[in-house]
Amino acid sequence: MKVSVIGLGYIGLPTALMMASHGVEVIGVDFNKNLVETLRGGHTTFQEEGLDELFKNALESGIEFSSEYKKADMYIVAVPTPYDKASKKIDATYVVSAIKEVMKICDKGAIVVIESTISPGTIDRFIRPVIEENNFKIGEDIHIAHAPERIIPGNMIYELKHNSRTIGADSKEIAEQIKEVYVSFCQGNIVTTDIRTAEMTKVVENTFRDINIAFANELAKICRQDNMDVHEIIRIANMHPRVNILQPGPGVGGHCISVDPWFLVGDYPGLTNLIHQARKINDSMPAFVLGRIATIMKEHDIKDVSRVGLYGLTYKEDVDDVRESPTLQLLECMQRHLAQGIKVFDPMVTTKLVDNQYDDFDVFKREVDLVVIMVGHSHLKQHINELKDKVILDTRCVCPFEKVYRL
Repeated sequence: MKVSVIGLGYIGLPTALMMASHGVEVIGVDFNKNLVETLRGGHTTFQEEGLDELFKNALESGIEFSSEYKKADMYIVAVPTPYDKASKKIDATYVVSAIKEVMKICDKGAIVVIESTISPGTIDRFIRPVIEENNFKIGEDIHIAHAPERIIPGNMIYELKHNSRTIGADSKEIAEQIKEVYVSFCQGNIVTTDIRTAEMTKVVENTFRDINIAFANELAKICRQDNMDVHEIIRIANMHPRVNILQPGPGVGGHCISVDPWFLVGDYPGLTNLIHQARKINDSMPAFVLGRIATIMKEHDIKDVSRVGLYGLTYKEDVDDVRESPTLQLLECMQRHLAQGIKVFDPMVTTKLVDNQYDDFDVFKREVDLVVIMVGHSHLKQHINELKDKVILDTRCVCPFEKVYRL
């Protein structure tokens, strides 16, 4: 079966490479011509452990890249699914656009698998009507399915192979055909179900984690109020066999946990009070960190914000992904209050994204008195002793020094 993977970003590219490396005939498609040319030139487009080796294997197996849609037996759609920040509802524009392009060139009986995370009912509300408006008969001319991705930057290659997967389809026959393709590389359990269940399951997984993190962040605020060690409290509480509290942090980023819960809030506003509150708590953390910075500056008589440095721009450690980054949220909060001059360094980010962004760690540390650890990169752990004479606010609990500020 020839497979076309549409959208060659953080999800689509590893998926396409993994399939090609395991014997599937694959063509990767993206409207970004520069991205396609980079891939054709033999270079990957983001940093990820094991990605370059996988890319090499896929090239040797004959993977193709194109900025134009090509005929295939199966189309896997892995395009962005943002949400409308006013209504909190999913913005399905990119998915709908991809489906329209597929219909222009696909043969009868083609299978379209949406890997992009979508809200429950998205296929019923947006995809089916578009297909029917174009005089395609669903189940005959074209088959629709949802197989939500389950990987995270920093561990993509391993998780592609070992995580369980869900395939939602209108018929068991189509689900099994799709499963045969995924079985080529996926060693995890592959569950088949209906489409709406698959849609809901993925959103629920990320929402659960968001609520858990919000609980940890709220505990951090409570403990700060009464001068208690939230990390010690969580460590001891987690010794209970039925307790598993995640760690607090400076906010929640990435394109999953910080986005997917809003889909439910947007579609079920009267029924998602807990989910909505969790989102508000996690979104409040960059401002909370900013308040901690102000308190520590006053305590150490640091009057100039330019003597403060933020270590980390990405949303998590050891990746170059800055989507919904807590650091960027913090900087935006500062700009709203007309505060400028704070310095930023991230060893994983090679392009300039913000003002006062440094590409040299030695220069960065020399010019700041207060270092705020926003991300616990491996680089930091290797160089942490170089910061022993600095005032440190550690939002990730990675600094081993006895005298360090926490959330």
